[in-house]
Amino acid sequence: MDHLYANAIQNMSAFFDSLAARIEQPKQIQIGDGYTYRYDNLSIHAAILQKLARVITGIQAMHTLNAYGLTQEQAAIQRILDELMEDILFLTYSVVFDNRSKLHDAFLKAFYEEECDNPSSVLDSSQKRPTVSRRKIRAYVNNISGLDDPSTGIEVSRTIHKGYSGYVHGASPHIMELYYGTPPRFHLHGAKSSPLYRDHVDDLLNYYYRGILAFAFSAKAFADDDLFYEIRLYSKEFADESGSAEHLTPYS
Repeated sequence: MDHLYANAIQNMSAFFDSLAARIEQPKQIQIGDGYTYRYDNLSIHAAILQKLARVITGIQAMHTLNAYGLTQEQAAIQRILDELMEDILFLTYSVVFDNRSKLHDAFLKAFYEEECDNPSSVLDSSQKRPTVSRRKIRAYVNNISGLDDPSTGIEVSRTIHKGYSGYVHGASPHIMELYYGTPPRFHLHGAKSSPLYRDHVDDLLNYYYRGILAFAFSAKAFADDDLFYEIRLYSKEFADESGSAEHLTPYS
C-alpha cells in the first residue's frame, strides 16, 4: 500500500500543477515590514486551488502521524480534511452547476480576509474573521448532489464531523483510547499496539481516494475535461489496485 499511496501523492501533485497553470499566479505584496504572496483576483478557482494544496499536505500529515502511532493527531487531521473536502465540493459545485449563491460570496469574503487589519500590531488589529455555517455548507452539498434523501446525507456528515471533533477538542472518551495494555496505562509515544490501531490504518485509504476525487471535481470546475477524465480513470485504477474497490464510493 505504501507504493500505492506514494503514487497517489505524486499524481495529485501533478494534477495540482496542471490546475495551477490555468489561473494567474500569486503576486508578491508588502504587508507591514515584510513581503508575502497573494492572488490579485480573489476568485473561486484560486480558492479551490488553495484548498487542494491543503488536501495534499493534510493527507501527508495524516499518513506520517499514523506511521508513528499518533492516532489522536491523525484523526484530528482527518477532521480538517473532511472540512477541506466539503469546502471543495461546495465551491466546485457552484461552478459546475452554475449555482453560485450569496452563501458562496460570504464564504469567499471570509476566506480571503486578512488575519490582521493592522499589520504593524497584531494586538491592535480588530479583525474577526466571519464564519460560514458548516451546516449550511453541508446542506448545499447534499442538496445539489441529487441524493434521494439529502437529509440523511446531511445527518451522516454531521455525525462523522462530531465524531472526529472529539479528537480535535480532546474529549475524554477519545483520549481514553490511549489507555490500554497489561497493566493498563496511557501510551504517550505512539499507540501502534492499540487494538484500535488497525482501524486508523484502514482510514488512510478512504482519505487518499477522496483526495483524488476532490481533484476530479476541481478539474471539472476548471473546465479541463481532459484532466477530469484522466483523474477519473486514475481513481478507478487506484481503487482496483487497493483491493477495496467495492468499499470505495465517492465521499463514503
